[in-house]
Amino acid sequence: METLAPALSTILAAAGLAWWFCRLLRPLMMRYALARPNARSSHRVPTPQGGGIAVLAGAFLALGLVPLLWPLPAGAGSGLLVVVGAAVLVAFVGAWDDIRPLPAGLRLVLQIVCVALVVLQGAPDIRLLPEVLPLWAERGLAILAGVWFVNLVNFMDGIDWITVAGIVPLCAALVLASLQGGLDPAAGLLAAALLGGLLGFAPYNRPVAQIFLGDVGSLPLGLLTAYLLYRLAGTGALAAALILPLYHVMDSTITLFRRLARGEKVWQAHRSHFYQQATDNGFSVSEIVAQVALLNLALVVLAGFTMVFPGLWAQLAGLAGALLLVGLLLRRFARRRPA
Repeated sequence: METLAPALSTILAAAGLAWWFCRLLRPLMMRYALARPNARSSHRVPTPQGGGIAVLAGAFLALGLVPLLWPLPAGAGSGLLVVVGAAVLVAFVGAWDDIRPLPAGLRLVLQIVCVALVVLQGAPDIRLLPEVLPLWAERGLAILAGVWFVNLVNFMDGIDWITVAGIVPLCAALVLASLQGGLDPAAGLLAAALLGGLLGFAPYNRPVAQIFLGDVGSLPLGLLTAYLLYRLAGTGALAAALILPLYHVMDSTITLFRRLARGEKVWQAHRSHFYQQATDNGFSVSEIVAQVALLNLALVVLAGFTMVFPGLWAQLAGLAGALLLVGLLLRRFARRRPA
């Protein structure tokens, strides 16, 4: 995107549409997709899930309407159609799982198919480490990382507003990168659409939430965000692509390895994430999401630093700073809240 108008129009259109869809869908979800609290839940009263339908509907409608006024460069729309199609397929898998849980193995296979479609057809031109890895190995690692990212966004969507606190700053950073020419216009427009969709959803998900994203929302959000970060990394901004989602990645990955070490069934619901420990350690939901949001704003600054200063030492310094900040917040969440 060369001007602010397409991005701002996409954000506003997606936000308005998502807000309206949330209002429209909530009574329906109260009847057919109610999340009832259990021992591993963070909520205390039955709450409808499926708000992700509103986020995606608002984002994709805006994504289809805005290019009518500001057309995308020739050929840019074809790759975007593949990515949107894969996200819709993942959303269907999530919707089914929200209503009638699918076997973990089948769910994983379907996710691998969708991620492979995005990597091989939606972004076939990207190479990250051509001097180090052959094409087949890089593609395989990209698919593996994409599947993990799809699931970690789902795992991290366990308390009100935490996905908003995590993905909104990330998408805003990607929109800014596109406006500065650091990301292609189609990816920038997609980031703007997701940003708007989540902003429209946010009033309904603020503590105490009136509606949850559900798997129908968190899984495709993970896929679309992974695609955008992959495209950013493909421009040479690998450090920035690693820094922007670092809180979500570290919380979920450390938790996964801890559970594996304890011999737990990692596909089953649990309350082991650091943000979940924080609720048990005396932090309110609002305190947790505020600190996650502030951390993610700091990560945006560090990611921007690595893009402005592309030298090796600047990249390493940005990554080290990001790791330190995330580590400090994880440590804080793992301990009792100071009186």
